[in-house]
Amino acid sequence: MNSDATYNNLRVRADVDVSDRTKVNFTGILLSKNQGVPGGVPIPSPQFGQGFFNTLTDANRKYNDQVLFDVGIDQKIGNGNDSTVTGRVFYDTLSTWFDNRTAFAEALSVTNGQVVRSLTPQIQRQFDSRQKSFGIQTQHNWQITPTQNIAYGFDYRNTNNRSTINNIAPGTQTVSYDGTISQGALFAQYNVDLNPQIRATAGLRQDFSSLANGSVTSPALGVKWDLNSATTLRANYIRNFRTPTLANLFSANPTNIGNPNLLPETGNSFDVGVDQKLGDFGLLRLTAFQNNITNLVAFQSINPPVNGVSGTWTNIGEVQTQGIEASLNARIAPNVYGFVNYTINNPQIKQDANPAVVGKELRFTGADKLSMGISYENNFGWYGSLALNSLSGYPTNNTNTEFLSVFTSFDANFIAPLNLDRSLTLNASVQNIFDQRYELFAGFPDAGRTFRTGIDWKF
Repeated sequence: MNSDATYNNLRVRADVDVSDRTKVNFTGILLSKNQGVPGGVPIPSPQFGQGFFNTLTDANRKYNDQVLFDVGIDQKIGNGNDSTVTGRVFYDTLSTWFDNRTAFAEALSVTNGQVVRSLTPQIQRQFDSRQKSFGIQTQHNWQITPTQNIAYGFDYRNTNNRSTINNIAPGTQTVSYDGTISQGALFAQYNVDLNPQIRATAGLRQDFSSLANGSVTSPALGVKWDLNSATTLRANYIRNFRTPTLANLFSANPTNIGNPNLLPETGNSFDVGVDQKLGDFGLLRLTAFQNNITNLVAFQSINPPVNGVSGTWTNIGEVQTQGIEASLNARIAPNVYGFVNYTINNPQIKQDANPAVVGKELRFTGADKLSMGISYENNFGWYGSLALNSLSGYPTNNTNTEFLSVFTSFDANFIAPLNLDRSLTLNASVQNIFDQRYELFAGFPDAGRTFRTGIDWKF
């Protein structure tokens, strides 16, 4: 019910070789989407749980229109091929419009200790967000010597956002946010081969943002050691910094209202791993990782809703995520390949203002994932694959009292060239082949069997 969606996408790209040392490119993308917002099925048990206050909305719609333009240049410096400057200028617009037209919806409430269902009037409103972004990026890549390389540059983005709430019945409008945010960064990365077996990487990034006080310096270090022709060890460290998104800060949607008091995320990430070649037919990769994030930006449900607001964004004191990733890729026969990927993930809340969630698993993020499949690909451009994707159960709240169960889906993809030079290509896919019904959020069933087709034309 009210779960249809219409997508209209257009992508145009032009590449011009001005000379053998200068290349210019232009990209234009138009993305348009009109979709129904069906809401969620009210879940009576547990009382006041994650799905208790869901409502089905038979007349709500969401519209997205996004236009992306960018112009880039690739310029070789000097007389050789060891120094290249790349630059990019872009301009993006995004218009998002929520049209809440449902007049009455079935909702749950508690009377004398009993759960009852009743039709309740809904507030008919429109939430309009219009965003414009302008930015520039440039980078210089320089192969200093055969064993040393450095890349450095800067990027800058200026974003203006205006969000309004239009109350349909009285015909009034409220401006929830109208402002501009500027973000930029300077960065550099140095790679050096210490000897034929060991390569080291060192990086530094300086972020500036009008959302954060001052600036933040983020170093990164990495090393890769080829023990022999078949075995490689690797280790990496990076200091993390991420500012909240505009949606996190200023969204007018009452299901995830913005919080302008959010703090940026900071943290440290480590990983160590080994890559093992299996003869000439396969590769096994094992990676262990740990991420510690302070002031993690996370969604927070508001149950029961307050003034129609059912969710917002908040900072969680500190979250530590530990896990292991394993992947195996192998050639089974000529043009036939198989793969298996498995991730064990354990995100735990270490510190927070709410003591009830300390030591608990961060909601929605702790699922272990298994992917496996088989594919066929030949030199003429034909491709086909069949894959299994499975997620384990995970908690839907940070007190870990409610969980969603495991689900598994099978997906297929197919690519076929329609002419000899492959300028025209047919793409087709089927997700969730066996039409399994599952939830990614309590009371919100995900899409069933989904068919997609498209044609790529390069000219």
